[in-house]
Amino acid sequence: MTSMPVPERLGSHLKRAAQALTAAKQSALKPAHLTVSQYAALLHLSRNPGISAAALARACAVTPPTMNTVLKNLQENGLIERTPHEWHRNILETRLTEKGERVLADGDARAVRVERGLAAEFSPEERETLVALLGRCIEFLQSARSDQPGERG
Repeated sequence: MTSMPVPERLGSHLKRAAQALTAAKQSALKPAHLTVSQYAALLHLSRNPGISAAALARACAVTPPTMNTVLKNLQENGLIERTPHEWHRNILETRLTEKGERVLADGDARAVRVERGLAAEFSPEERETLVALLGRCIEFLQSARSDQPGERG
């Protein structure tokens, strides 16, 4: 009996594309001395100064313990400062330092080059279609996750 190869599944294509994007950004960010996770955290912090670590973890789609490690490294490198919230002393507000703003500007220019290079591989119509198709993927997967037993919506 001859075994037939398992056809590739759509999920494997999505995962490989996401991994390739992450690897390309990691390579682009290396000269800025940033990881993709650090870059994402700095980018969200620049748009949401004072955001909590828990909210930042959700925005960057990582676990809170992972975000705490990212923030610890960013703080040790002088890129962020964390201060107790004015009213809620157990919540640390996180903000970029001037050095963090400079490093983010460098990293963002590098990451944007990757994004623009990727976008250039498609016509405007293809990009629009790709974004719409990926949006449908996301909607389906989020609804499928909330339909699982034991999950709360």
